[in-house]
Amino acid sequence: MQFKDYYDILGVEPSAGEAELKTAYRRLARKYHPDVSKEAGAEEKFKAVNEAYEALRDPQKRAAYDQLRARGYKPGDDVHPGGFEGFGGGGFNGFGEGVDFSEIFGQAGGANGGFSDFFESLFGGTRRGGGFQGGAQPRGDQRVKLAVPLSAVFDGSGVRIGLNGRQLDVRIPKGIKPGQVIRLAGQGAGGGNVLLEIEYAAHPDFEVDGRNILYTLEVTPWQAALGATLSVPTLGGNVEVKVPADSEAGRKLRLRGRGLPGTQAAPAGDQIVELEITAPHATNDAQREAYRKLAEAFNEAP
Repeated sequence: MQFKDYYDILGVEPSAGEAELKTAYRRLARKYHPDVSKEAGAEEKFKAVNEAYEALRDPQKRAAYDQLRARGYKPGDDVHPGGFEGFGGGGFNGFGEGVDFSEIFGQAGGANGGFSDFFESLFGGTRRGGGFQGGAQPRGDQRVKLAVPLSAVFDGSGVRIGLNGRQLDVRIPKGIKPGQVIRLAGQGAGGGNVLLEIEYAAHPDFEVDGRNILYTLEVTPWQAALGATLSVPTLGGNVEVKVPADSEAGRKLRLRGRGLPGTQAAPAGDQIVELEITAPHATNDAQREAYRKLAEAFNEAP
């Protein structure tokens, strides 16, 4: 299999912090999202971006990847199974066999399909016992993290996972929170249970803050100055949002009840829309002249 440089895929330096990784991921995921991109090979690029971010956003995965990368591999170099020695035989130390992480993590960012053989060889397997809080698990039980798409959390739909050589459809309870566990009785090795610890998969457009959904809306200077009604995506579909006149960058608009569903313990969240003012590139003489007139109107020399 071929080595993948996840830092190169995201266009960041190996020293990049969490915030820089997230910014790069969101920018590229928007650019290559199959629903909006017209570029050739956009779907494959979108999957590659998702895979790179999934590997680097988790400190434990990133540490294992960095150890392998430090051996001098370059993109396209062949990495034989022996190249993963010291990583638990095709995964992290402490991981066992039996769970197909390409199916579990394949939902990240809304992308369909599994990750590459390289990703599976480095990160495949399942955590046992000491990798999680809560004490030792009974013999034969398996505990794994399941990254679920926000859409499934919002509407309570199911996801398909590969487990011990079988394909299973798992219903995601509406509004389930990170850290909560779904128990699959008798589906583990030797007839034990499988405990799926929920985490939210990265989304190209949304971030999560408790029950709230955060979204950045790009507006032009004239939309911010004059006001506009714009279509904004939410987990429940697009809605129209009125941008008030004289809005400044960073202004936040609240869409009540448009966040993650509530539970008995917590009410439904909202969607917070933060305005980001962007100036379109001038691509012809008429547009450049319009910018010159704008500068003059504000008493600025072009």
